Amino acid sequence: MTTNTSLPNPTPRHSRPAFPSYQQLPIIDLSAADRGPQARALLHAQLHSAAHDVGFFQLTGHGVTDAETRALLDAVHRFFALPEADRLALDNTGSPHFRGYTRTGDERTGGSRDWRDQLDIGAERPARAPGPGEPAYWWLEGPNQWPAALPELRTAALAWIDRLSAVAERLLRELLTAIGAPAGFYDPVFGDHAHPHLKLVRYPGSASDGAGQGVGAHKDYGFLTLLLQDRVGGLQVQRADGLFHDVPPLPGAFVVNLGELLEVATDGYLLATNHRVVSPPGATERFSVPFFYNPRLDARVEPLPFPHASAAPGVTDDPANPLFAEYGFNELKGKLRAHPLAAARHHAELLTPA
Repeated sequence: MTTNTSLPNPTPRHSRPAFPSYQQLPIIDLSAADRGPQARALLHAQLHSAAHDVGFFQLTGHGVTDAETRALLDAVHRFFALPEADRLALDNTGSPHFRGYTRTGDERTGGSRDWRDQLDIGAERPARAPGPGEPAYWWLEGPNQWPAALPELRTAALAWIDRLSAVAERLLRELLTAIGAPAGFYDPVFGDHAHPHLKLVRYPGSASDGAGQGVGAHKDYGFLTLLLQDRVGGLQVQRADGLFHDVPPLPGAFVVNLGELLEVATDGYLLATNHRVVSPPGATERFSVPFFYNPRLDARVEPLPFPHASAAPGVTDDPANPLFAEYGFNELKGKLRAHPLAAARHHAELLTPA
């Protein structure tokens, strides 16, 4: 089913087929890279088209096993089945690093509440407070909060970060190759000090007031997002017609979308695309696990040299969402907006006066 939206119909920025199908995203089989030159060339053509025309695709052939996925999802379900007091003990308002649990309705997208609760997890590092003259984004480095009653969650979540970082690294290199760029051009901005981010998310059903925003329309601000979603559905992607279309779950696949850093790096040739989640009906629960492949906080993302640069249409201009040269400022901006309670408690000096 396709759900229309009241958003204006933008002018498409790229030429597209006359009769595009919106029933499913493009499906990319990453394992084709290992099946010889012809299969890899086809993979690159498909990847190029999906990243340039849509900004979203379903990724199969990624090598993550069913057993690895089950281990993570089992831990996720056990976490949300914990008593509320156990989850609230990890409230992210207690973390100046924006790590921990956010209760339903406390996160904001586009200024409106998101009807979901979640646990935010990043690379496990010592707490860091910026020193004199250091950028405020160093607050984003620090320890995670873990439930004492569920020690296996820490093991499963950190293993997932490592596993998907490897998948995303390989995917990024194939994507850059697909558009004729040096495969390892962005390797230096990742490495041991990359800033991955994992969310464990539950959508508990529809809000009592009838609001349907599971999470509001937005773009991600890193390089790549790999989403594990269950079979309930609710993810919608804005396509070339300006409308939001459902993304049917595909068993065994990750939904991949490009972040704003890749759009900026290619001057708009690669797309960061608006997407949202509509709350499931009634009391139906939906679980998802988005993984965000992000560079170092202090990374400056240089323009990508590639042969299609002359065809780039320019970056989307959004005065309400300025993009900064250093990645950390972009993530800090997002955290301050999305988590107003934690921001007000720990970083009131960074908030813009109303």
